[in-house]
Amino acid sequence: MIAFDPIYTHPVPQNHRFPMEKYALLYEALLWEGIAEPTDFFTPEPASFEQLILAHSPSYVRQFLSLTLPQREAIRIGFQQSEQLVRREVSLVGGTLQGAQYALENGCAFNIAGGTHHAFSNRGEGFCMLNDQAVAAAYLLKHLRISPILIIDLDVHQGNGTAEIFAQRPEVFTFSMHAQGNYPFVKEQSDKDIALPDGTDDAAYIAQLREVLPYLFETHRPDFVFYQSGVDVLKSDKFGKLQLTLEGCAERDRLVFEACAERQIPVQCSMGGGYSPRLSTILEAHTNTFRIARQVFEI
Repeated sequence: MIAFDPIYTHPVPQNHRFPMEKYALLYEALLWEGIAEPTDFFTPEPASFEQLILAHSPSYVRQFLSLTLPQREAIRIGFQQSEQLVRREVSLVGGTLQGAQYALENGCAFNIAGGTHHAFSNRGEGFCMLNDQAVAAAYLLKHLRISPILIIDLDVHQGNGTAEIFAQRPEVFTFSMHAQGNYPFVKEQSDKDIALPDGTDDAAYIAQLREVLPYLFETHRPDFVFYQSGVDVLKSDKFGKLQLTLEGCAERDRLVFEACAERQIPVQCSMGGGYSPRLSTILEAHTNTFRIARQVFEI
């Protein structure tokens, strides 16, 4: 199942670098190519206050929902506060929450949006306000007793908010493989970080991933996986600093999905970032992620 809400595509009231139109175009591309059928999509229910505070502080969530964040906090996030933005964010988190529950039943689920890994327990930054996969992981722990959980973050930027949220939660193992010289410039400590030098290409990247995945799965034996599959690792990305091709990015996805499928571990995937100048490149990379999951999970 794939979470998609038309509100994902609504522009937010401030200039920013994130191409919102990719959400609607990705939805259309998946249907056009026959990778997904209309019945594969669901419109998520907004996450509730009670769900959000599983990973975020109540005071932060109240301020965010009521549009009363201090101006300095709003500047750090990068968006102006608005009711539309709040609706978009709680829907986004709801998509990952429901997707995780679908994955428990069917093996794999997606959120066309999500991957908001720069949101901390008590603040947002880097265009991330609420951490969708952290909220969903905390929900699985508390309400469904799913443990341990592995978060695999392969966005080009470190998942600093996710690392902070679960720093004292051994039931959740956070793994981030990212560009060393990229944002955030002050990193948090994930349970395992691999910081890659600028210019890392397909061969070096895939070699690192092949080496670390067996360790993650065999040492920590997760019962559930969250995968952040940002495509800002591409060499065409304006902000990425790595040198992966479309083929290398697709092989990255295949390795993660095969590791989950071989061990029969359900996985929820949020799409994360991508800032290549050509929107068609971003769409092709994201579409590859869905293509490969369909092949691997035979769905």
